[in-house]
Amino acid sequence: MIRILTDSAADLAPSESNAPGVHVVPLNVLFENGDTLRDGVDIDRAGFYTRLLTADKLPCTSQPSPESFMQVFADAKAAGDETVVITISSTLSGTFQCAQLSAEECDYQSAYFVDSRTASAGEGILVREALRLRDEGAGAAEIAASLDLLKARIGILAVVDSLKHLHKGGRLPAAIALVGGALGIKPVLSVLDGGIHMADKARGRPGAYVAMFRQIDKLGGVDPRYGYSLLYSDDKGVLAPVHHYMHSNLHLVGGRLVQLGATIGTHVGPGVAGICFVRAE
Repeated sequence: MIRILTDSAADLAPSESNAPGVHVVPLNVLFENGDTLRDGVDIDRAGFYTRLLTADKLPCTSQPSPESFMQVFADAKAAGDETVVITISSTLSGTFQCAQLSAEECDYQSAYFVDSRTASAGEGILVREALRLRDEGAGAAEIAASLDLLKARIGILAVVDSLKHLHKGGRLPAAIALVGGALGIKPVLSVLDGGIHMADKARGRPGAYVAMFRQIDKLGGVDPRYGYSLLYSDDKGVLAPVHHYMHSNLHLVGGRLVQLGATIGTHVGPGVAGICFVRAE
């Protein structure tokens, strides 16, 4: 059997995380009072945003414990199974390196590692593709090689209320955060090639949506074979303009609705509206 191992930053739906052979290792969220909570285990998405909105100090995140990876690898080794490991971008977290070291510690040589170079629903695309290839009879090495090609085409674009969460978490330089934090300015972020960038900005949320839609075109448009995901943090109502654009302008249907979990939500904060898709070839 081929196991698919990912982390909680993938923001999988319950039906995906509970699929046969799928294992999700949680990252940790640390609050100012000393609470360390496992994303999706000790705190769910709704509970996280309730706590975030009332916190005096922004929380931070940390990679999974090596033991959480080692348990999966030890079980797979005992069963004679191979594992395809799909993690959040190595430039955003140490999770990829932690997984590799954990496999070495277990002397488990049947793990094939994919640094997703993305996060959230971008990881989810790779997980679903891995399951599809597995069900079609592909081997673990073949699956990992296919995912390494596909990941370069995954794009995430999002309108955020503020860059303070990303700046405080060390994911954006102060100069960029300052520009994006000007009064009335709404930043448009992109996650491409492993990193977070400010792709554009506009005055007010309506203008930021238009700027985000322009970025979709600049990236080559959406490959409909992989669908797309609409991303939000605490309020899915902010997605209405994005949903309308995808249906009315791009004539695409069947998008997934993905609420960002505690790992990603810690760094982007409330009020996020975004889209994740595979760029057309």
